[in-house]
Amino acid sequence: MAKIEKIELRMVDLVPKVKRTDAIQSFVSQETPIVTITDSDGATGTGYSYTIGTGGSSVMRLLRDHLAPRIIGQDADRIEAIWHDLEFFTHATTIGAITAIAIAAIDTALWDLRAKKQGLPLWKLAGGARDRCPLYTTEGGWLHIETQALVDDALAAQAQGFTGSKVKIGKPHGSEDLGRLEAVRKAVGPGYEIMTDANQGFRLDEAIRRADRLRDVDLAWIEEPLAADDIDGHTRLSASTATPIAVGESLYSIRHFREYMQKGACSIVQVDVGRIGGITPWLKVAHAAEAFDIPVCPHFLMELHVSLACAVQNGKYVEYIPQLDEITGARMRIENGHALAPDAPGIGIDWDWDEVKRRSIPEFDTVIVKE
Repeated sequence: MAKIEKIELRMVDLVPKVKRTDAIQSFVSQETPIVTITDSDGATGTGYSYTIGTGGSSVMRLLRDHLAPRIIGQDADRIEAIWHDLEFFTHATTIGAITAIAIAAIDTALWDLRAKKQGLPLWKLAGGARDRCPLYTTEGGWLHIETQALVDDALAAQAQGFTGSKVKIGKPHGSEDLGRLEAVRKAVGPGYEIMTDANQGFRLDEAIRRADRLRDVDLAWIEEPLAADDIDGHTRLSASTATPIAVGESLYSIRHFREYMQKGACSIVQVDVGRIGGITPWLKVAHAAEAFDIPVCPHFLMELHVSLACAVQNGKYVEYIPQLDEITGARMRIENGHALAPDAPGIGIDWDWDEVKRRSIPEFDTVIVKE
């Protein structure tokens, strides 16, 4: 039994490669908490999570002051027990983003450690359903981008073999969204998927109206059309349109996903490791979705989600948004528009530790050791 002997905490603040805007916000910074766990055998595992620019300092304080010290001395292979202990320990602050983001970094580090010690890549350890997964791109579809640029990006992605492109919606009038999407559809033809994302920007009446207006574009889905906690609204919307409704980016509990699926309030699940609290609950949501015959198309974190989407039978797409290039060596491999599952043991991320340490914010650097 190898016990946890040391935990290193860092946070790196990454600037997105392109300007990112949607119906309610701009994504100008990616705070990236990084947790490295060393066990009594000397083996290490590294996990991470993210914010879109706020709350990173709170995540780091929660890790430093409460979560990391609690798991020192515990059996590193008891991942399920550790996850539930941390969730209960923080029950007064869950369910919520700050706690989920913090637990996610620890949980992912433990899975990385386990996979490395067993000599397996995560996608095999967690199920091994396939060794590659289709990609769709979001980087060229942000809300501020002009229509012709949307078209050009979609055509370029199509030429590279990508399965689809996501276009943000939420312009002041529905005719603007419709015009942009019609232009992309005309350019790419009927055999290429167009995903859309409203980022919780609509009320129910407007969501129903726009879904009806967009039906002839043949969308792969409408993502987060309403406030994420409005399950009844999503149920009514799903019943009113043939276009699939996608949720999950802003859900922080497996029970929230259960309610959505039970009520028929979604037909695409976009569970996010960083938001749900790690790989442990991510797999539970994915397997529950399979029972409902619902595909999993995880949000963001492509460098990690490629392994998880490949691990489960119902993993359908990986979302292409590069986010770790500045602090990693080898990139996620892409072949004919598919993301290839990593071969190396662990979660498959090749950290450039010199660059991580150079970019690390000193006030958050912490080492916690077993006394």
